Amino acid sequence: MSQNSENGGYSKGLAIGMIIGGAVGAAIALLLAPKTGKEMRRDIAERGGEFYDRASEFAKEQSGRMGDYVNEGKVRADELVRTARQQAGSLLNEAETLMSDARSRIGTAQGSIKDNIGRLQEAAQAGSEAFQREITRAKSDVL
Repeated sequence: MSQNSENGGYSKGLAIGMIIGGAVGAAIALLLAPKTGKEMRRDIAERGGEFYDRASEFAKEQSGRMGDYVNEGKVRADELVRTARQQAGSLLNEAETLMSDARSRIGTAQGSIKDNIGRLQEAAQAGSEAFQREITRAKSDVL
């Protein structure tokens, strides 16, 4: 965007320089031309009017271009804001989905762990009881 503004500034300066240079050249040509004072004043007035008209036209043109640039900038800024909001909303939805999935998986894992702990406790209890029975049987076989 800075490249466009630099080129725009250069073009604007060039155009203004050309208009001023043309006006100065015309004034010098009038002053050096062999005419009467009355004719020269009339020519200078005409050229001054032409210069004023060209300058006014240039100013209107540049003003219109600046308005276009400002409007284009507003449209682009609005588009960027809209896109950013959409992306932020999408990211939030994805984050909520991931959190929900994580909570679900944690709940499932906790249930599985509790089930496994219960089975381990039952197995340990059964192993302990079997050991007790074997010890009792071994004692009764020995006696």
